[in-house]
Amino acid sequence: MDMSLPASLDPDLLRAFAYIAEEGSFTRAAERVGRTQSAVSMQVQRLETVLGQKVLSRGKGGAVSLTPHGHYLLDRARDLLALNDEIWTTFRTPQMHGTVRLGTPDDYALRFLPGVLRRFADSHPSVDVDVTCTNSEQLVGRLKAGELDITLCSRGLEPAGWPFEPLWQGPLRWITSERHTPHRLDPLPVALAAGDCSWRREATQALDRAGRRYRVAYTAETQAGTLTPVLAGLAVTVSPVTQLPAGLRALPMDDALPLLGDAGILMLKAREPRQPVTDALASHIMETFRAELMRP
Repeated sequence: MDMSLPASLDPDLLRAFAYIAEEGSFTRAAERVGRTQSAVSMQVQRLETVLGQKVLSRGKGGAVSLTPHGHYLLDRARDLLALNDEIWTTFRTPQMHGTVRLGTPDDYALRFLPGVLRRFADSHPSVDVDVTCTNSEQLVGRLKAGELDITLCSRGLEPAGWPFEPLWQGPLRWITSERHTPHRLDPLPVALAAGDCSWRREATQALDRAGRRYRVAYTAETQAGTLTPVLAGLAVTVSPVTQLPAGLRALPMDDALPLLGDAGILMLKAREPRQPVTDALASHIMETFRAELMRP
């Protein structure tokens, strides 16, 4: 019986491949791993030799694209790298203690927070995370007051001059029910978050510019709260499509409603956050968003 072990994959080769896929450039990937472009090219060649398949192809002007085998490999490479980094961090990072105070809008909590907290607890079991969920406007106020160490917020609500880390950016879309058609009504019934919500501003300004009649039929404290009347078929709202629960759908961009701009998610740290736990959690947040949202 053949007892030989299968060949293993070098995480350094997978990391170089993943960075090239994300950056679309050998040069930028080389900068991220701290190697020369030729060294990164050799890593890809070694990976393709081990696998026996091409995973990347170069086009005109140095453009890089994934082959079908490359598309198959990318998600799995990211999962392997995440596990590799988690094991390495667990064993090599000195154990931390304490509490870090995290703020997140309700809109993002269910979608992203479970993965962040799970990975962070695995790596730092002695650190407690005190989570506050409310709207971005209130979270930013609490961060400025020193009541939070780190928070997520919607782009456009960050304090002027305050440093931030962009986590995600993508288009806002008009959202309606899968079973009803409130988007056909005139005036258009809209469900929007209360207060100084950047998504609310984008929706109302787009409708005003287009001369589309509307009424704000439902208001909720958070954007997540606007989804209930939309599920019931009573109104439309706006949201990135990455956060839609079952029963909702994004309207086609040519469905008589005006185009919307982009939304963004930012991460902000307090002026004097608790350390080193804040930086450790921030790193996990960035890695989780990269894994969840940067897939092709």
